[in-house]
Amino acid sequence: MQQIINFIIRYKTSLLYLLLLLISLGFTIDSHSYHRSKFFNSSNRISGSIYNTADGITRYFNLDEENKKLVEENKKLRSLLYNLNIDDTIRLDTTKFEFTSISGRIIKNSYASPNNYLTINRGTNHGIKQDMGVITAKGILGIIEHTSKNYASVQSILNSKSNINAKIKNTNYFGSLVWDGRSYNQVKLEDIPRLVPLLVGDTIVTGAMSSIFPEDIPIGTIKKFDLNVSKSFYSIDVELFNDMTNVKNVYIIYNKNRPEILELETKIANDQ
Repeated sequence: MQQIINFIIRYKTSLLYLLLLLISLGFTIDSHSYHRSKFFNSSNRISGSIYNTADGITRYFNLDEENKKLVEENKKLRSLLYNLNIDDTIRLDTTKFEFTSISGRIIKNSYASPNNYLTINRGTNHGIKQDMGVITAKGILGIIEHTSKNYASVQSILNSKSNINAKIKNTNYFGSLVWDGRSYNQVKLEDIPRLVPLLVGDTIVTGAMSSIFPEDIPIGTIKKFDLNVSKSFYSIDVELFNDMTNVKNVYIIYNKNRPEILELETKIANDQ
């Protein structure tokens, strides 16, 4: 203990300098969006490399389980293809699709904090941009928030800042999908009016009011619902299709028309 004290006394000037330097860097990053963006990109790149190495080791020991999942997913895709009619087949020109997708893998996943993030092994070198949607074969995961050259961080739907447009399947009743931080396998759907007939087990999917996700991407099923009498809206507990503790293979969704949509919305906002 005495040696530690002697070390601090001997190098007190240098230690004080380092402390003040770290504090000033923290203030600089927090107060300037440019520096904050550069900091996140740099940390994404460094942490991404570490997580990618760890993921490679884990993946080696989980190949059998991953192969089973891929086989099951391919079976579902083949079933869809087998049921296409001639007109549907003619329309399978990917250059005409509004949404395109990029495959990737999750190399880090958090689900126990109030604001959870995932890290994926795709970045700007692969065409990844901020605000792209991220899904799995079972449902949605979140939205791209920060990118580096080879990695990106995803704001999980298990995040207090997450707010995604969602609806009850086969209806036009929309609401906001949010997370209250209580359970990793459950979110809430709010702002559904009381006149809507609901049943436990009804499917919740993405709505058409967002340019990030295609319509009708699965989310989960209604577990229970309560009526907020003072506001005349339901508060709905939605059990997720995805097991948020065990997700690996993902698809990053890009809406090719989104820049045009955002430009138009900006013009409307400026006119008001």
